[in-house]
Amino acid sequence: MSRLEVPFKIDVPDAALEELSKKLALARLPDELDEAGWDYGVPLDDIRRLLVKWRNDYDWRVHERQLNAELPQFTMDIAVEGHGSLSIHYVHQKSERVDAIPLLFVHGWPGNFLEVRKILPLLVAASPEHPSFHVVALGLPGYGFSEAPRKKGFRLDQYAEVGNKLMLALGYDEYVTQGGDLGFQITRRIARNYGPKHSKAWHTNFPIAQHPSLFASPLSYLQALATPYTDFEKVGLARSRWFEKSGRGYFYEHSTKPQTLGYSLADSPVGLLAWLYEKLVAWTDNYAWEDDEGTYHSFFRSTWIDPPSSDLGIQLLFLARGPAASIRIYYELANGDKRFPPRSEAPTIPFGTSHFPKEVLIAPRIWTRLLGNHVFESEHANGGHFAAHEVPELLVADVRKMFGKGGPAYGVVPGRTGY
Repeated sequence: MSRLEVPFKIDVPDAALEELSKKLALARLPDELDEAGWDYGVPLDDIRRLLVKWRNDYDWRVHERQLNAELPQFTMDIAVEGHGSLSIHYVHQKSERVDAIPLLFVHGWPGNFLEVRKILPLLVAASPEHPSFHVVALGLPGYGFSEAPRKKGFRLDQYAEVGNKLMLALGYDEYVTQGGDLGFQITRRIARNYGPKHSKAWHTNFPIAQHPSLFASPLSYLQALATPYTDFEKVGLARSRWFEKSGRGYFYEHSTKPQTLGYSLADSPVGLLAWLYEKLVAWTDNYAWEDDEGTYHSFFRSTWIDPPSSDLGIQLLFLARGPAASIRIYYELANGDKRFPPRSEAPTIPFGTSHFPKEVLIAPRIWTRLLGNHVFESEHANGGHFAAHEVPELLVADVRKMFGKGGPAYGVVPGRTGY
């Protein structure tokens, strides 16, 4: 253990749980149109069922003990240039193999550090058949138990700085990264800013890409026009159009007036539940969320949501740092950051992608391969936006293939093969 890291156990004050219980008891639900289904948003029956479960049957202390037993958690103060020092919460578990590959896992929204929960034991497992990893799961500033930025302008460079400094402080001078959702943007920035000296390779399950530009990359533009789409890509483009038309409203609110929305999310656990539950259902591949999964996630983000027992995720965000801080990154991305930097700024270190059919944005391969030094890709028949939670075995298998023997990024961290 680094001298800088402080062991952490989740211990939510009784007063916070009592306040939450009162808010749930006083919750007021809206009316609903007859036969509305999901056309207008989350159905009233779903929220009513989850509210009853959360209020009457959900025992946070049981989940709190489970998380503390499962996940080795720590905090560390990290100085961010221009933003002072922030207390950063993270999970850090080493493999039994001394030469395991250091891997930084970066979540997105509406996720949190709990997204590493299912893939963690798979990644650290030591076996002669596949590489093993020392895993650090970063809790992004403003999420879960990580302190939120207090100044404007905390952008991708700053999130990348936190991730890199955390790995260096833990003794991992050279490492690889994996991330989805906002984790894609952050790990790509880590790759650009800190590779190849520290960041040696990166993998994502959410490669966001645009059609190549005629003026910036005329050859790639012509190749993209001449290359027919695969069946997977045709279906993916259709899903992307659906998302842009019917599922992107949250993005525009987050990226324009996050503070206004923050009042509702911070004050109303049921409002937070509905805001997150919609994404957990619509962005997955018919994943059978249990109700405790979902509520649990709302609490941390305000936490996570698995529908027939969904309190944990939502409760976690509500009781931890608060949901308003977690959405301000969208404002920074839309107001001054480069969501789509030019190809000249693409990272040069090895880059791999995993493609899942129910991701919310699915670009043709000829677009995504231009995001960096593309060396690995894999396509799957099932899985959605929350791959680490929905299909952990598939995601981990891809990471193992990329960094394992015979893989295109084997041995990318000198002296660390994981075997």
